[in-house]
Amino acid sequence: MALPSTSQPSAVPGGAGLRLVATTVLPTAEGLFQAYAYQDPDAGTEHLALVMGHVAAQEGDTDGVMRPPLARVHSECLTGDALGSHRCDCGDQLRAARVAVAAEGRGVLVYLRGHEGRGIGLAAKMRAYALQDRGYDTVDANLALGLDVDLRSYRPAADILSALGVRSIRLLSANPVKEEQLRRHGVDVVERLVLPVPLRAANVRYLQTKRARMGHETPPSAPGAWSELTAGRVPFGAGQGAAAADDALVERYGPLVAAGQNLVIGQLGQSLDGFIAARTGDAVFVTGERDREHLHCLRALVDAVVVGVGTVVADDCRLTVRAVPGRSPVRVILDPRVRAPRGSTLLTDGSVPTLWCVADDVAAPDGVGQHVEILSLPAVEGRFAPNVVLSALAERGLRRVLVEGGGVTVSAFVAADALDRLFITTAPLLIGDGVPGLRFAGTDLLRDALRAPARRFDLGEDVCMELDLRNARARWDGEDPATT
Repeated sequence: MALPSTSQPSAVPGGAGLRLVATTVLPTAEGLFQAYAYQDPDAGTEHLALVMGHVAAQEGDTDGVMRPPLARVHSECLTGDALGSHRCDCGDQLRAARVAVAAEGRGVLVYLRGHEGRGIGLAAKMRAYALQDRGYDTVDANLALGLDVDLRSYRPAADILSALGVRSIRLLSANPVKEEQLRRHGVDVVERLVLPVPLRAANVRYLQTKRARMGHETPPSAPGAWSELTAGRVPFGAGQGAAAADDALVERYGPLVAAGQNLVIGQLGQSLDGFIAARTGDAVFVTGERDREHLHCLRALVDAVVVGVGTVVADDCRLTVRAVPGRSPVRVILDPRVRAPRGSTLLTDGSVPTLWCVADDVAAPDGVGQHVEILSLPAVEGRFAPNVVLSALAERGLRRVLVEGGGVTVSAFVAADALDRLFITTAPLLIGDGVPGLRFAGTDLLRDALRAPARRFDLGEDVCMELDLRNARARWDGEDPATT
């Protein structure tokens, strides 16, 4: 990926002196952002843009097929952003915006320096706080100091968005003035979304004043995060009750929901030394209860769950959603040579539709339950090509797919470059010898190995790593996800 030189600042087109001075990556709790640093020599300020995914306007997208990216234009607030002060909601808004962008996998956060205290500066803000301690509200405190209520200009944000190729945005803000200014400076704000953030005892009056005297909107109360996710919607923030739990759900599963109707996920649970079962085939249980709950969450968010016949023979799996609320996906058995036992749960439990995929050169099994559909597919050397399986599922409207096991099947999808995301949960367990997990033809040099943006989740004693293979492909192809 070609990056602008950090030693040769470049002028931002139309930026009125604003200059791009560096670009790098910034790993955060919400994911990996591309960071762009800007200087405004005339104003003596510096600004930052954090970009995730492809945000530049797409050429030829005259029908608006690609929704405008989410964008947060955030004013610097040392006390709220860095020190965690609850006198304002700035820190909560900043984190909620990062969570929302990460949940969609696409968006921009423009961080404007020089906006401390709505532009009056840090020391003046402390003086205003002192007046608020004596009963002034946030508006009257500024006026009592002989200062304007709001001195901020959003022109630099408009210039930065333009430099990033962003023409239209969905603005994350409760402030209508911010929207008006951005529009005045050429940004097409197609929608303004108000993020639900926790209401703090220390900032109740501050927020009430902004709504009553500055026109800020009241944020909506957020419904339960999991119910929203299973309905195919990404909540933009946590509710006021179980905020931490809701944030964790949105952080973990929001990107999967935001990926849209076409998504292929792989999942494996394994020991520290890379085995998914003992050499006898016993796999009960490699990972713990938290990982099994995570697996049921993945099932609830897809249309179909795929396993190889080896998993059916070894585990007699059910592949239903039981540990969390949600709908069970269509179950898919990859069984070219018709090895699945007729008495297996998948073939006898009629609670969920099941696709039994067999090779087109073998006799289709008969006498199956009404919930089972036989699907004949071409096989090469006794195996189905992953793209053949995915195409057959897509023809039936099953486009969100979880490839759950076993190791041979998941490995085949990785080798075929057919996965968008891969979850691998590792348990603190050493098996020594057994059924291997992920195995595929590798590379001679480590520099050629598949390296993908990753996120980590602790699931009790287990550790889950999520690999963004779709983004890895874009980077491998030489695309800059911030500008393409």
